[in-house]
Amino acid sequence: MGNKKPYRILIGGGGTGGHVFPAIAIADALKKENPEMKFLFVGALGRLEMEKVPEAGYAIEGLPVAGFQRRFTLKNLSFFYKLLVSMRRSRSIVKRFNPHVAVGVGGYASGPILKAAARKGVPLLIQEQNSYAGVTNRLLARSASTICVAYEKMDRYFSAQKIVLTGNPVRQEMVELHANPKADRKEFGLVEGKKVCLVVGGSLGARTINHSFMEGLDRLGLSNVQVLWQCGKSYQQEVEEKVRSSGLKQIRVFPFISRMDLAYGIADVIVSRAGAITISELCLVGKPVILVPSPNVAENHQTRNAEALVAHHAAKMVSDSQAGELLVDEMLRLMDHEEEQKSLSEHIKQLGIKDASQRIAAEVIKIIEQQ
Repeated sequence: MGNKKPYRILIGGGGTGGHVFPAIAIADALKKENPEMKFLFVGALGRLEMEKVPEAGYAIEGLPVAGFQRRFTLKNLSFFYKLLVSMRRSRSIVKRFNPHVAVGVGGYASGPILKAAARKGVPLLIQEQNSYAGVTNRLLARSASTICVAYEKMDRYFSAQKIVLTGNPVRQEMVELHANPKADRKEFGLVEGKKVCLVVGGSLGARTINHSFMEGLDRLGLSNVQVLWQCGKSYQQEVEEKVRSSGLKQIRVFPFISRMDLAYGIADVIVSRAGAITISELCLVGKPVILVPSPNVAENHQTRNAEALVAHHAAKMVSDSQAGELLVDEMLRLMDHEEEQKSLSEHIKQLGIKDASQRIAAEVIKIIEQQ
């Protein structure tokens, strides 16, 4: 970018780490390209972005917008009021900040703020993280100049001319694996000479994955496999008690693992949910993975994310409803098949895109330069 002007970039969305951290990564990549750029994030009040974005050094404004409940509930009465207030506030934010480009990363707040920006004639870039496009992004797509995607065949949802395959931005420190597995095993209280299964259910834990492993403790006890288990804070007591009463020494339970790079590095097989950003991380990590998609997400997008990997022979999938019966056995079976582990590892690595945030930043700059 030749002229380093103080262009103004509006970034809308959030709600979960899966939306917030990529949004910050995009802003960081743009700032590296042009330190003069000004950024304003717009998120949902009370959600993760209101804390994480200021921590990363960026300004943020909150909207009272909330999700629409699919079943009938009184919360839906306040939904429309909150949406109206959010639309009004969005129009005032766009008028005041007057952005050169608005970037949508998905989540509750991206709808009102990007719609307000589009009405003011601000060019839009939207980022669709999943293999199944969300309702908000499908609606916004008509007004968007560019749609950055992480999966192939997204022309099922969007105009092919607008699509750019960029991948999902991930936190680099998560996927730069440590080169000292011996010390890292010690860090987690694991021993040499036994294979390691890493179990991750997201930062809050995943009920089905936790219950499947609790039910499978007998079979784990008969195996030579160690388990490094991030169970989530709300499940910590229940999981720790079960493991303690089983007497098994090769299972290490943590409510949350902050050094995920170390955990990924020592894992032989990983069991995980199938959120878009988690999958993007796993593609860069390149280890054999068993995905258990959460059924409690909009449009069942985790199942579709997992199916996209299975179609490339890049992961195994166990459905949430069958996990109690099959998950532990499938993990133990995979641990015994080194050829299959090698094949899964090779295929998942081929899907990894390391420089996704730089690719998206380049598309934002392209939009600015076309004005």
